[in-house]
Amino acid sequence: MSIRLFVSAILKFTLGVLLVGLLIFLPAGTLHFTQGWILMGILFVPMFVAGIVMMFKNPQLLQSRLNAKEKEKEQSTVVKLSGLMFILGFVVAGLDFRFGWFTLPLGVTIGGAVAFLIAYILYAEVLRENTYLSRTIEVQENQKVIDTGLYGIVRHPMYSITLLLFLSMPLVLGSLISLLIFLAYPFIIAKRIKNEEEVLSQNLAGYKQYKEKVKYRLIPFIW
Repeated sequence: MSIRLFVSAILKFTLGVLLVGLLIFLPAGTLHFTQGWILMGILFVPMFVAGIVMMFKNPQLLQSRLNAKEKEKEQSTVVKLSGLMFILGFVVAGLDFRFGWFTLPLGVTIGGAVAFLIAYILYAEVLRENTYLSRTIEVQENQKVIDTGLYGIVRHPMYSITLLLFLSMPLVLGSLISLLIFLAYPFIIAKRIKNEEEVLSQNLAGYKQYKEKVKYRLIPFIW
């Protein structure tokens, strides 16, 4: 285990907790926002546990997950739009709670939390299946095409799972307006996938054949 990697992971995790907390609770005007605490718990507790596991079992994967610097210029728009979506979604959810615009019942929060945790389990499975996963679009040394498990259903199961993760977040927060904002994510990720497939087709041996074998990119029988 690298001390530098450990410090980097802890710093980024702590900054993430503080940033999301500020974006949710500051607009809400109070810390007595139960749905906000539920989201913070189901988001960051599993993330912390997963980070510790990767730290000891696969530090290379953790390093690649911490690397957020894109090499593909086309992805700058995707990153900016995703960041804007999260900021607006969280802020609006806090304001929605504060002013009671279109708040959803607690049952929706519970259902959203269950969906979120199921997605987290599937996310862990994707990380187990594909140790080449990175937050940036790149082809790593000795990388191979993975075509089993969830990769035998859709070509980008990680993005399919993040779709479920992100769309369940506003449900956990109990905000209908926030949900409408997060509905932009499928269109944002579609742009990323198209660029990623161009890179993989050009630079990863066997990827063109994989595209012929697994027809759907994100959602089975749809796209």
